Amino acid sequence: MRVRIRDFIETVEGLYFAVNTYYYPEDRFFAFLRYVPYEFVDFEVDKNNIREINGKKYVKMAETHKAYKFLKEKFDKYLFYDETINVLMHAIPKEDVKRILSPKERLKEIVNEENNLNELEEKCRKLALILEDYGVPIKSMGVSGSLLLKLNNKNSDIDFVIYGKDMHKKGREALKQAFEDNKLKPLSDNFWKIAYEKRIKDGTLTYEEFVFYEKRKFNRGTIDNTMFDLLFTREWEEINEKYGDRRYRNLGFIKIEGRVLNDDFAFDNPAVYKIECYNDEDIKEVVSFTHTYAGQCFNGEEIIARGKLEEVINKNGERYKRVVVGTTREAFNEYIKIKR
Repeated sequence: MRVRIRDFIETVEGLYFAVNTYYYPEDRFFAFLRYVPYEFVDFEVDKNNIREINGKKYVKMAETHKAYKFLKEKFDKYLFYDETINVLMHAIPKEDVKRILSPKERLKEIVNEENNLNELEEKCRKLALILEDYGVPIKSMGVSGSLLLKLNNKNSDIDFVIYGKDMHKKGREALKQAFEDNKLKPLSDNFWKIAYEKRIKDGTLTYEEFVFYEKRKFNRGTIDNTMFDLLFTREWEEINEKYGDRRYRNLGFIKIEGRVLNDDFAFDNPAVYKIECYNDEDIKEVVSFTHTYAGQCFNGEEIIARGKLEEVINKNGERYKRVVVGTTREAFNEYIKIKR
């Protein structure tokens, strides 16, 4: 068994977790709780977060603190303190894995099924074929989120995945061209407002700032009035570390300024920006664990970032520092901005 980011794991109890790292211990997978069967829920639920498949209801766990609270009270075996980063993580012991759901396999199923698709599946298929027309092969694509689990509803977006650093870049270039050719459409003001309310919970970015950064990423659009993201996942050969190769020590919070030296994995999770830091030459990178700040800045740009300062200790004893943005999904008072 092996997993990577954008895969989902179903446990023996029917809980669904989204895999959120490429590296994990030998006996378990790191993944964040996303959907739980309705019968396990004893708190008030927003009706928009209730999904159904084959007559069975599920609840989407949309908030970080509620997901942790739920596991602590009902399934604490899925909480694991990761000593390499000194953080309590969601993790599934391998013996509790019922199945692994692959975005590539799910998209292949949708593309090959011309009939009996629901409305969102039809739009997903159409999106895949448009991107294929612009040179992105189907084998480098996938679909994650609610469509992967068949738990989508009328409000669902399409979490479209493109595998590989070079192919994801090609996908964003294809999207830009598809906008110009009117094959796909950029987000309308209404969609941008929905995205802003979903992503920014504390006013760290103003609406105008958020839209400025998002529009230049070319990783979002609409197809037949449904929003989609072009998400990035590494190909297997791009995953070149093992769990435990690095350890991390929390040094508190910090605000820094610097210049981006390498943005190769700016759309990954975490997004990685190699930097020259003006405050401390030992700070070598800024990483973001929240999608909001993926693709936020590019090579040569000067940035301001606020997040958790960590010391990184490699297995050979080498040390450097990094700034982590997105210590929670909501990233309260944590950000990456261009210096202007």
